[in-house]
Amino acid sequence: MALAAVVAATLITAAAGVGCGDVGQPPVAESLPDSADQILFGTKLNLTIDGVVRVKLEADTAFFYEASRKAELRTVRVQFLSPQGLLSSTITSHEGTYDWRTNNMEARGDVLAVTPDGRRLTTTILRYQRGTDEISGPEPFVFDAPDSHLEGDAFTADPDFRNVVATRPRRGRADDVQVRGR
Repeated sequence: MALAAVVAATLITAAAGVGCGDVGQPPVAESLPDSADQILFGTKLNLTIDGVVRVKLEADTAFFYEASRKAELRTVRVQFLSPQGLLSSTITSHEGTYDWRTNNMEARGDVLAVTPDGRRLTTTILRYQRGTDEISGPEPFVFDAPDSHLEGDAFTADPDFRNVVATRPRRGRADDVQVRGR
């Protein structure tokens, strides 16, 4: 009987040791960037041009960094408005960056831009430059409109997506001009 108790105790101790491993830091489900100066949940920003709201930015989470004057965003939605306040386009992405010195933005991860009249652009990275009021994408994209389809390696456009210019177009048709690969 004593031998059975010793064997059982040894097996229990060995099993407990196998499961422990490194006992340094306890596991966490998600680690937040510990260098953020502020973390905001449910962030909404209105950006104005000449006192008129022209861009509405929303993010589930925003990590603000004072030194760089940037915010890293998660689950992003940006609405561009005309000078009259009408919706021009809506852009959604998994994450992004907002530079509050320049009001420039970048959207990353399953980026989708749509307009009220049915134009649609998909890509992986999209950048907005407030100084030029221009949207660009350095990665491959697909643009569809009611009578147009365009694909290319990169693009520039206005926030209304009425003037989309492809860099190294691969195929498609835009404004009755055939665009073919190189």
